[in-house]
Amino acid sequence: MGSKKRSTKSETEVLEGQTDLATDDTISVPSGKKIKMRNKNDAEMGDGVASSSSVADSVKPMERKKKRKLIDKERRRSVLENVEPQPKQPVVESKGDDAPEPVASSSSSCLPEFHISVFKDLASADSSVREAAVETMVTELQEVQEAYGRLENKDLVEGGLKLEAQKDDGLDNCASSLRYAVRRLIRGVSSSRECVRQGFALGLTALVATISSIKVDSLLKLIVNLLEVSSSMKGQEVRDCLLGRLFAYGAIARSDRLSKEWFSDKDTNIIKEFMSALISLASKKRYLQEPSVSIILEIVEKLPAEALLGHILEAPGIPQWFEEAVDVGNPDALLLALKIHEKTSIDSKFSKLLPNPFSPGKLFSADYLSSISNCLKESTFCQPRVHSLWTVLVNILLPDTVLQAEDAASASNSLKKHKKGRKSSSSEEEIANNVQSFCDVVIERSLLLSSHDRKHLAFDILLLLLPRLPSSFIPIVLSSKVVQCLMDILSTKDSWLYKVAQHFLKELLDWVRNDDVRRVAVIVAFQKHSSGKFDGITKTKTVKDLMAEFKTETGCMLFVQNLINLFLDEGHASDEPSDQSQTTDENSEIGSIEDKDSVGIVGNADFLKGWVIESVPSVLKHLKLDLEEKFRVQREILKFLSVQGLFSASLGNEVTSFELQEKFRWPKATTSTALCKMCIEQLQSLLASAQKVEEPRSLANALEPNDLGSYFMRFFSTLRNIPSVSLFRTLSDEDKQSVTKLLEMESKLYKEERNCRLGNDANKLHALRYLLILLLLQVLLRPGEFCDAASELIICCKKAFAASDDPDSSGEDESNGDAAPELMDVLVDTLLSLLPQSSAPMRSAIEQVFRYFCGDVTDDGLLRMLRIIKKDLKPARHQDAGSEDDDDDDDDLLGIEEDEDIDEAETGETADSDEQSEDSEAVVGGEGDDKDLPEDSDESDGGMDDDAMFRMDTYLAQIFKEKKNQAGGETAQSQLVLFKLRVLSLLEIYLHENRGKPQVLTVYSHLAQAFVNPHTTEGSEQLEQRIWGIIQRKVFKEKKLPKDESVPLSTLESLLEKNLKLASKPFKRKKSASSLSKKKLTASLNRHKMVVSLAQNSTYWILKIIEARNISDAELEGVFGLLQAILEGYLESKKSQVKSGFLKEIFKRNPRIGHQLFGFLLENCGNAKSDFRRVEALDLVIEVLKSQVPMNCNESNREAVKKFLKSHLQSLGQLIATLVTKMPEKKSRKTEVHKCCDKIFQMITSLDLTKTFLKCLGPDALSACESQLGPVFLKLKNLK
Repeated sequence: MGSKKRSTKSETEVLEGQTDLATDDTISVPSGKKIKMRNKNDAEMGDGVASSSSVADSVKPMERKKKRKLIDKERRRSVLENVEPQPKQPVVESKGDDAPEPVASSSSSCLPEFHISVFKDLASADSSVREAAVETMVTELQEVQEAYGRLENKDLVEGGLKLEAQKDDGLDNCASSLRYAVRRLIRGVSSSRECVRQGFALGLTALVATISSIKVDSLLKLIVNLLEVSSSMKGQEVRDCLLGRLFAYGAIARSDRLSKEWFSDKDTNIIKEFMSALISLASKKRYLQEPSVSIILEIVEKLPAEALLGHILEAPGIPQWFEEAVDVGNPDALLLALKIHEKTSIDSKFSKLLPNPFSPGKLFSADYLSSISNCLKESTFCQPRVHSLWTVLVNILLPDTVLQAEDAASASNSLKKHKKGRKSSSSEEEIANNVQSFCDVVIERSLLLSSHDRKHLAFDILLLLLPRLPSSFIPIVLSSKVVQCLMDILSTKDSWLYKVAQHFLKELLDWVRNDDVRRVAVIVAFQKHSSGKFDGITKTKTVKDLMAEFKTETGCMLFVQNLINLFLDEGHASDEPSDQSQTTDENSEIGSIEDKDSVGIVGNADFLKGWVIESVPSVLKHLKLDLEEKFRVQREILKFLSVQGLFSASLGNEVTSFELQEKFRWPKATTSTALCKMCIEQLQSLLASAQKVEEPRSLANALEPNDLGSYFMRFFSTLRNIPSVSLFRTLSDEDKQSVTKLLEMESKLYKEERNCRLGNDANKLHALRYLLILLLLQVLLRPGEFCDAASELIICCKKAFAASDDPDSSGEDESNGDAAPELMDVLVDTLLSLLPQSSAPMRSAIEQVFRYFCGDVTDDGLLRMLRIIKKDLKPARHQDAGSEDDDDDDDDLLGIEEDEDIDEAETGETADSDEQSEDSEAVVGGEGDDKDLPEDSDESDGGMDDDAMFRMDTYLAQIFKEKKNQAGGETAQSQLVLFKLRVLSLLEIYLHENRGKPQVLTVYSHLAQAFVNPHTTEGSEQLEQRIWGIIQRKVFKEKKLPKDESVPLSTLESLLEKNLKLASKPFKRKKSASSLSKKKLTASLNRHKMVVSLAQNSTYWILKIIEARNISDAELEGVFGLLQAILEGYLESKKSQVKSGFLKEIFKRNPRIGHQLFGFLLENCGNAKSDFRRVEALDLVIEVLKSQVPMNCNESNREAVKKFLKSHLQSLGQLIATLVTKMPEKKSRKTEVHKCCDKIFQMITSLDLTKTFLKCLGPDALSACESQLGPVFLKLKNLK
């Protein structure tokens, strides 16, 4: 009885376990077999239930469960009474991993076995394992079901488990194993553990698709019953059950059973029931709507239009769903409606959700998009994923058929500057209108003006558009509001959307990376809507990097043309040409001049145009094209800058020239003077860069096809002669005459250059031509300031290259001997007069001319340049009379008294030098800066402005004096520093081109004077460093030395004397030094060190020049005397600042000097005033001995070396005697004495002069050596 009760209780639990897998301990089969399974093993099989208590509640309510238990007990008793007793089968218990695989078998093995371990594999994270498990499960269950179907008495086989089929689950014709598997799979899809839901859903799909005995209607009921949500469930449990239903419905949809049901019976209600259940599920939670619709769409794809009309659209809940979608904002209903309409073309079944009749134009109309804006806004719930609705809308908005042809034609059409409006097809126009409406209503007015999530969605939608977007639509998509929103986000790194904007920008840049047309459109959109400030606002280099990626001529021309259109603001202008622009001399007007609404708009417009002006030439910076291609790009840029910067149309804004066969346009609004000046400056830079590329010239005796300067002058002359075109500003008669003369002279020089062979003359002509061209632009840029310089330069050109048929040059300069010096003096004066006011391109042209003419510069011209460097403009009120004596000493050392134009009484040092230095550096900035003059310098109403004050002529000193008396003397001082820097550039060129000539000494002398005088550099560290660098690179390190005998030895001796004095000059602290800051004292000390270093290097260089001339010792007595005096002062005066390293380097570099001064050194070394100097002097002795008495001398030199050392043995003995008798007390110095004596003893020993040397030592000296030197001397003594 006890065993029977336990058996009955166990079987009852099994039956109950079919309803609740969490409490399964055994799985019963019809024959009475039972397989005991632990709860742990059951969980591993992936039944998907977290705990027994929670899942028991989640399956069925408690009341229903109790009633079913009672009913099952009664039914089971009645069945067992009619069944014959079966022999008991052993119970297989699962005990660990080595246990045999559990199987479900039928009575008497009449049905195939089903291995339930496949459920464990269905939960595997490996997709291949899951697929194999599904295949195994379906195969086994199919065999079981087929065997079950062949049985005649199915009730006998079912046995006790027949009761399980009577639970109103509808699986009457299914074997018990199949029923168990179905119920197990349905429960499994509700599990959130690992990949259980995916694997079980796949198994359910395959099982329903393969075994037709599983009825779909029964399955729908079973899903609701097994995954019913009760009021006692918590949030996660409810979510699991709802998702389980979703996956179960998805499995039915993917099994194709619904379509098969319809094809077998078109009146079936199963599709409507399925749709009703799915819509009911979708209405429970928001996150279930989109996946539910995706399941419906799978069915829609598999059913014909007839089935959609009768079974999908008429399903319970669908019409109401469509009707409420617009009001509640249901994007999933809109997605379903669009997809069904795509297949059925029905317009009347979707209420207000779709336009009726439907068309893309109506779908993307502003009114309709506004009506469904709620649906579109609510699609943000699935972020960060983009809702499927947007992909469908994008596909309708941008069909593939139009876009490829659109992009193919965009590049070529963009390059046609004066084309008629291209007739686009109606479909293209409709698509453009649709995109415009979509971006305006959806992106700009709905999403960008809403929350952060919707802004995020807006950028995601734009990324969806990119792959299909033609280049011509980029201005529509990257509208003002989009660009402004992007800039606002990128300007603040703490913004919540910062990474979103960064991602969008990265994807956009990747999209345009290899397409010039797209790149141009994006650059223009960014800059147009940011007024040229995109990079500045976003703190990125986006536009700059995009501009650097143009590599082809086509891309550059496209970019240039688009920038020109942006400058002209042709976006809203008609593309059709005017009928009035058909003559060469007249122009036509398109529209009227439109005034801007506010000052701010005008300012932004000018800023944008300014960016265009600067960017057009910059496209050439990273360009690597051949000369022909690059010239074509340069020519287009030159024409734009010339037309917009130099000219204006007097009768409208358009002129057509038949001579040039081009049409020229100007903006409707008058271009400001500031923009015209920017154009001229960029034009100068373009011509200067072209000149550098053209040199050295490669063609001779032929027309230069790529001469940009010549092309500009012809172009300028042609436009200037058109009556309806005038210069942008009115010129005075003098300036007009200068422009005319410059044009004529350039033309003459161009003809002369063509007839000249390749060589220095051709280079001179070329450089002069470009200087004339840039000077012409300078006259237009700053009228009234360059007339004199232009006249002087024209005279220089006439004299330098006077043509035989030139009547103006005949009879001039009869004396050829005086012509050349006079010409070069005038040319130098002219170049110097141009330097102060010139821009960087102008200075480049001046330097090119000077490079080719500097070989003919006279000494007067050179001195004129050097005097500018030495000029002192420090106001007298800043001078410190107490410092004059010290500074005059420095000045006299390098001969500043030779400067005729400088008042030495004004030289002095003040405590304000640091402040002045900072001011000068602030003004100078960078020497190559185009804007190194004040911006308002040319707007002075009268008198001479700062720039005009620095025109270098014969009254230079007087002009500076007048400038000092005027207001703004500090500005004059800073401008003089800038002027000196520019003259230094010319002097550096001069030194490079005249290497090894005597004039190098002249330049060196004056530059050294300028460096030593603290007021010459005006406290500018940049000026000091520049002078220092030129002397180091072009003088001291130059291999070619000025060996010419024209420089007398007395001059070199004078320079040597001054540098030796300067090298030994001590650093003097002034009385007021205590009041100076530590910074100023440090700066003063550092400057003193640099001056001393300059003097030392100058000494080495001068001695090197002297040594290179091979002058006899007798002639060098003066040089030896100078060095001997310095050496004497070093040994006898404690105040001497000469460093032993300096003297040692002199002896090392000049052995002849050491040879001559060795005796004097030995005699005076022992008499030094201090132990420190005596010990230091020993290094000098050893250095001379190294050069004169080498340790391994040849036999041929041995006698001469021996003779030299023998002649100085007596002095050496006296020196050593003095050293040992006056041995220093300091240990380090005593060590130095020992080392020196040891080296001397080795040299004496090597030449066999030991005995002679010992004789030179007296008895006292010998004993002193033995006591002080010890083993060192004893070793020498033992060798005698």
